[in-house]
Amino acid sequence: MSRLVSTLRGALLLAVALFVTPAAAAEIFSFAMWGDMPYARNGDVPKIPNLLDHMNRSDIAFSIFNGDFKDGSSRCDDAAYADAMRMFNGLRAPSVYVPGDNEWTDCHRTNNGGFDNLERLAYLRKTMFATNQTFGQTKMTVEQQGRPGEKFSENTRFVHQGIVFAQLNVPGSNNNKVLSDAECTNASARTLALCAANNAEYEERDRSNIEWLKAAFAMARTQNAPGIVLTIQADLWFDLVETATINERDAPTASGYNAFVDALVAETRAYRGQVLLLHGDTHFFKVDKPLLNQLEMVPNLTRVEGFGSPNVHWVRIGVDPATADVFHVRQMLVPANVVVTAR
Repeated sequence: MSRLVSTLRGALLLAVALFVTPAAAAEIFSFAMWGDMPYARNGDVPKIPNLLDHMNRSDIAFSIFNGDFKDGSSRCDDAAYADAMRMFNGLRAPSVYVPGDNEWTDCHRTNNGGFDNLERLAYLRKTMFATNQTFGQTKMTVEQQGRPGEKFSENTRFVHQGIVFAQLNVPGSNNNKVLSDAECTNASARTLALCAANNAEYEERDRSNIEWLKAAFAMARTQNAPGIVLTIQADLWFDLVETATINERDAPTASGYNAFVDALVAETRAYRGQVLLLHGDTHFFKVDKPLLNQLEMVPNLTRVEGFGSPNVHWVRIGVDPATADVFHVRQMLVPANVVVTAR
């Protein structure tokens, strides 16, 4: 009898083990989202210690910076990248960095110093993605699409408590796509030849980004992940319901994102879990369902845009696989950085 009980107990435990999915085994945790700061022109630098302290006193597992560690009117000197790395290393938890347009795409602008923006991209990769370790006083190992310090090394991926996280270099300024000769040279040190090289860069990176996107979804499906978090810098110009007669996604200045958006929609619709898209760029905190429009909403995709200069705050995202939504978003205002304007 005891042998029969033991056998049944073993069979029951095996059955339970077989049917426990990664979603059921995952633990509840939180992470931070921040970006588009500090902007020197808005006087943000003195606010950064307050922000870092506020995040350091939380229980976040890690943070993700969604691009733009400088404003679009300041120089792209090497010192700007060094300052950013020191800022990221001021966090106790691992700090994951995603590139924005201000630190490479827009460096061709004369008020940025008239740099070759493709050289700045190469420098960014060489200095900020030289290893598979994150920033922060505690490091985390990530997988890179390219070899450390080389092309596409800024596209990273990791899994935390059963959730897949993928970071992609999709920046503002139309994903570095140049639309015309006039746009090429306007307030810029670029030549037409350099703009042609930029368009070639855009096309190659766009293909690579889509490959990395699809690979992340494939991993999420294989691991039965309850959710996937995608972080980019650019606002993808989603259709705004407030402008009923205009579809912002049709604008030429958004055309650099079309292939990526198409892939994102297709992959999300083919995935049973929840998808969280994080980005910055336009500096207005929001949580919504932007794809594709009100008639064609993609129900399992949620967009979160973080705070940005001059609002130096952060977003806390809780992850609870036992809930239907999986992801739970909370704005975190740093008391010392709250500006109250007298009326």
